[in-house]
Amino acid sequence: NTLFNIMRGGIFDNNYQIEKWDFKNYLAKANKKVARTTEEQVEKLPEKFTLSVLQELAHQVDDTNFRRLCFEYMPLKFSRRHGDPSRPWNKFSINTKSEIDGSKILDYEGNWRDIFQNWEALAHSYPAFIESMIHKFLNATTFDGYNPYRVTKGGFDWETIEPDDPWSYIGYWGDHQVIYLLKFLEFIESHQPGKLATLFDKDLFVYANVPYKIKSYDALLENPKDTIEFDEALDHKIREQRLELGADGALLRDENRFIVKVNFIEKILATTLAKLSNFIPEGGIWMNTQRPEWNDANNALVGSGVSMVTLYYLRRFLKFFDTVIVQSDLETVEVSKELVTFFDAISTTFKDHQNLLSGRINDTDRKVILDALGTAGSNYRTQIYNTAFSGRKSELSVKDIKSFIEVSLQYLEHSIEVNKREDNLYHAYNLMTVNENNSVSISYLSEMLEGQVAVLSSKYLSTKQSLSVLDAMKNSKLFRADQYSYLLYPNKELKGFIERNTISASAVSSSKLLGQLVSDKNLQILEKDVNGDYHFNGNFKNANDLKAALIQLSGTSYEALAQSETPKILQIFEEVFNHKAFTGRSGTFYGYEGLGSIYWHMVSKLQLAVLETCDLAFESEADPVDLGRLLDHYYEINAGIGVHKSPKLYGAFPTDAYSHTPAGKGAQQPGMTGQVKEDILSRFGELGVVVSEGKLGFNPRLLRANEFLTESNIFHYIAIPTKKESILVSEGSLCFTYCQVPIIYTIAEEDSLTVDFKNGTSKTFNNLSLDTEISEQVFNRDGEVIQINVHIKKSRLK
Repeated sequence: NTLFNIMRGGIFDNNYQIEKWDFKNYLAKANKKVARTTEEQVEKLPEKFTLSVLQELAHQVDDTNFRRLCFEYMPLKFSRRHGDPSRPWNKFSINTKSEIDGSKILDYEGNWRDIFQNWEALAHSYPAFIESMIHKFLNATTFDGYNPYRVTKGGFDWETIEPDDPWSYIGYWGDHQVIYLLKFLEFIESHQPGKLATLFDKDLFVYANVPYKIKSYDALLENPKDTIEFDEALDHKIREQRLELGADGALLRDENRFIVKVNFIEKILATTLAKLSNFIPEGGIWMNTQRPEWNDANNALVGSGVSMVTLYYLRRFLKFFDTVIVQSDLETVEVSKELVTFFDAISTTFKDHQNLLSGRINDTDRKVILDALGTAGSNYRTQIYNTAFSGRKSELSVKDIKSFIEVSLQYLEHSIEVNKREDNLYHAYNLMTVNENNSVSISYLSEMLEGQVAVLSSKYLSTKQSLSVLDAMKNSKLFRADQYSYLLYPNKELKGFIERNTISASAVSSSKLLGQLVSDKNLQILEKDVNGDYHFNGNFKNANDLKAALIQLSGTSYEALAQSETPKILQIFEEVFNHKAFTGRSGTFYGYEGLGSIYWHMVSKLQLAVLETCDLAFESEADPVDLGRLLDHYYEINAGIGVHKSPKLYGAFPTDAYSHTPAGKGAQQPGMTGQVKEDILSRFGELGVVVSEGKLGFNPRLLRANEFLTESNIFHYIAIPTKKESILVSEGSLCFTYCQVPIIYTIAEEDSLTVDFKNGTSKTFNNLSLDTEISEQVFNRDGEVIQINVHIKKSRLK
């Protein structure tokens, strides 16, 4: 799992060591001008130096572009692009040495979610690099609140249409800015309390300039599946600027041609407001940027789909900032004036309609709110697309930001309550329909595992409510008993060929046009077969083909009826085919995350979400019976994952990561899925490794006594930096490493821990938490701490 994870996101070359030759090369490729103007300062650096030295230099040099590039730099290696043949840039290679001279290559590249989701696990081994990860993440996001397709050491790339590649497409993927970023922010706040607050007013961040233009709000309503224009001229211009300047040539500039520089608050607001401008009350976040959410098996939902999944994560995101923003002493922050206008419009809309949250929101009011939110986002985007940022800043009150978070949470939590199903599960993706009477209605899809994972992760539910969800899942169609695990979606029988495309007689009789066409034996729209059944023209692929055929009736005797009945006939077409509810391959395939499939990454996401739920239950001192039942669910989910199964049941080597298990088959499609990251994090959780307020502690509340050795054994490991070492681990103990420091757990009568240092001394604590100083030594991997012995009270173990 760890090796797979490394291959997706990379591994740091040598602890926190940085080599000057690579930093110089990186700088020259990032910004040639900055490389020239800071050449003298960089040359003064030793040939090898530490991350902390680079961070100190960043603060000493006045050039803010240099400072930003210092914070973004990471000496990663052993990373590769996605190996999936369906990707337009499928070039699977891991480049570690130059083919020319055999010299070392330090590089990383991968699609957005591969890189950032796997760095989430990597950060636990190299905590000091978390700030660099956050800077890289935020600086690769766009002013309109989204992310490009691929992230590399040398910048970022976007998708383009390639005429010779049928898989190529453009668009922004949906949910990754929210939950992946949040995990980074939660991590840095636990390791470096207050660090985020120091970034609130510092213009250390930039915007990625991607040649996409999201269409106006009216255009989104008109055709929500075709919403982004690719700006060929801008694409060409950005590529020229990259050649001329370096990777920074792809950064957004203001009307004076300066790189737009903003603070942390602005970057967070840009992402948050983008989501909220697509918020449909009681529905979720409208998926209208041509690419799917996390789960691309549902990619056909784009356009009419509304994501409760992103809404659940957004709730956790805003709740986190509700606690972080109070740490700042600032009364105001400076934000681009264009974004302040956007912020004010969203905030005003929410406050003006706050009274509607006392009950259910009707379809007309839903459209009014969506119109206001969508127009605010549209106006903001259009202004920047057409005229660029002015470079002027306006003061935004921290008090107003707090108020905005509060009212936004009220809307999100209202929607969560409404999306609880009668079976105690929660909706994942819904469907929106813009009606002729100027209203927006919401309809629902079947239960999905992804929705349950996200709502459990939202941290909104109480212990009892979480239990209710997990109990309902176990008794639902999502549970697959033969693998003792969970399906992505309930299995279902698809219609056979003969059963498709049949229009009911009542639907035909309800339309004068259809009746007349049948009577006249006109086959342009529909046909009556020898059995008396009615069928739409077999050449129609979708509703657009039907619309075109109805338009072709102009100039004929059918023209008046066609004009008056087009909405009715389109509605009949939708009732026959139900295209709006078509999810993609998850609704048609029997493999590749299709019908009856377990998707193992989602099961591991479920496991991690339940682990977090267990931790919250412990912290809130939940009812012991409820807590015990929660733990039972966790252990059951864990037991269903491949590594705990026999090869016969799993259908493959149980220790290998596989994409999915279809009905009637063993595990299929081996690959480095994101499952490995979730499993690593869950294992640290089971072991009880916890960091809070900058202190490393051990609280193994989910660890079972049967995991401890029944006889002594040798533990082999690599000590800092790369020395092979061995430890004799005695009976009644277990051992693992954290930041390359061996941690030995031993069952004892009382809690305590002892830290052994390289200089031969040791220090004992009468609890299970280190102090800040020793914790930092572990996080900084300085080699001073060589072993931690943790004595665990037997009553803690299960």
